[in-house]
Amino acid sequence: MQFFIPMAFNDVSHYLPIARAAEECGYTGIAVCDHVAMPSRIESRYPYVPDGKPFWKPTVDWPEPWSAISAMAAVTERLRFVTYVYIMPLRHPITTAKGVATAACLSGNRLSLGVGLGWMREEFEALEMTFKARGSRTDEGVEVFRKLMTGDVVGHEGRHYNFEPLRISPVPDQPVPVLIGGVSPKALDRAARLGDGWMSVSHSFAELAGMIATLEEGRKAAGRHDLPFEIFGACDEVGDADGYKRLSEAGVASTPVLPWRYYKTDDESLDAKLGAIERFAGDVIANAS
Repeated sequence: MQFFIPMAFNDVSHYLPIARAAEECGYTGIAVCDHVAMPSRIESRYPYVPDGKPFWKPTVDWPEPWSAISAMAAVTERLRFVTYVYIMPLRHPITTAKGVATAACLSGNRLSLGVGLGWMREEFEALEMTFKARGSRTDEGVEVFRKLMTGDVVGHEGRHYNFEPLRISPVPDQPVPVLIGGVSPKALDRAARLGDGWMSVSHSFAELAGMIATLEEGRKAAGRHDLPFEIFGACDEVGDADGYKRLSEAGVASTPVLPWRYYKTDDESLDAKLGAIERFAGDVIANAS
């Protein structure tokens, strides 16, 4: 099992110390969340809590992902990074490819791109991007992204994106895996058809098993079942090292963990987080393999 620490809702000043501690304690990587801006008025439903209301403070830090990843990569040597998730239809895929390619080069190929459609209509409107057709824009955006990441001179004519032949540089010397997030039938189909992996929010064992089976069926139907595929999944029924072993046996390769929440502490000072990171590594990671 690969353990990633998600950085959502952390003070940006905590990013580098947490990255260093994660590497020292044997975690696999860091997962970076993404929002460009947080509107003062949000009427869109946040889909991951029962009441649909965003629960974070308006002053929460949302650093630009590729800058944050590059900074953390500069103070580590082994740690991997993934976006959880990058709102792909909020930007042009050329912009996405440029940021990813640069961060991948600077990090020494320690990067995966986790993408999602986004849920906040107000954020799209602020950037003058349409909220509609996010799914088809993401499908086409993944296609454009992969073409650009070859480093070749490429053009594109599609439903949403059109440009004359061009090249971005630098590009990494290895492909950047694309993991696709979402739990709807359309999202699972997209991951099966296009993804190098899939990312979930927290579910029960039974829910995860059902979605993994759906993904396997979709990948077979798409003729992609022999290709590598990473399940980045979270389970709300895991409580100890044996639970993570069970999660691995169910097909989950990577999982997000918040050590300071695992120990049910309200102290979110940097010292408390660093202590919890070390403690979780000894209590769980060391016993979960």
